[in-house]
Amino acid sequence: MLYFEQIMLVSVIVPAYKQQKTIKDDIRRIYNVMTKTRWDFEIIVVVDGFQDKTYENACELKLSEVTVVGYPTNRGKGYAVRYGMARAVGDYIAFIDSGMDIDPNGISMILEHMEWYEADIIVGSKGHPASKVVYPWWRKMYSKGYYALVRILFGIKVRDTQTGLKVYKREVLEKVLPRLVVKKFAFDIELLSVAKRLGFKRIYEAPVVITMDYKRSSFTRLLFLDPEIQRILYDTISIFYRMHFLKYYDDNSRRKWVYDKELDLYVNTGEVENK
Repeated sequence: MLYFEQIMLVSVIVPAYKQQKTIKDDIRRIYNVMTKTRWDFEIIVVVDGFQDKTYENACELKLSEVTVVGYPTNRGKGYAVRYGMARAVGDYIAFIDSGMDIDPNGISMILEHMEWYEADIIVGSKGHPASKVVYPWWRKMYSKGYYALVRILFGIKVRDTQTGLKVYKREVLEKVLPRLVVKKFAFDIELLSVAKRLGFKRIYEAPVVITMDYKRSSFTRLLFLDPEIQRILYDTISIFYRMHFLKYYDDNSRRKWVYDKELDLYVNTGEVENK
């Protein structure tokens, strides 16, 4: 199959929260990367709560391929990514965290991996042998432990589910997004596990380059005492419970789906709707 004969549109979602100092540089870097690829593209910046001048500063960039959207109240990265995905028109839909800890050149890499592997989803992974990441030993231990948990609970065989760089086929998101519940910490693993449950099993890794000042991290070395870590673990176990005991993500749960006007998308409801 000659993929180079096809003209594909790529949507790149950029969730942003309190990034007023860097957002314009972030968008320019992503834009410059995409202009050097073979892909037609759009960039959708989603400002997750009008807490500072992030929205205003992003709107100052007058680039035809860039759309800036947002909403007043902070809802969490998972919600922001879903908000952007619901507005995307691409054949492939990617997202990358703002702040540029992740080198945006990785977008080109994950897109090429999509076609090399004929994948449903490509996950940017700190655990990939070709990744270039420097981070403390205690963060590595946390990542390996969480990977083991995810593999046991959901059978997902990628070594990192939490890095903020991924790409999906459009059809995956069309079937998966209405079923999701989590809006914050465990959004990534919910999307991946539900996609796999629905038969989208071609989920692979791609390398990333990450430059991060872990001194600014909110995580502590006493990981299991950290509130964010506790919430991630709680949400992960909740996803397993909803999937295997409540069957929330199956077609029979369509009666629980309601239309969310802000998301412009049907969404699942449930006992953890406030997450």
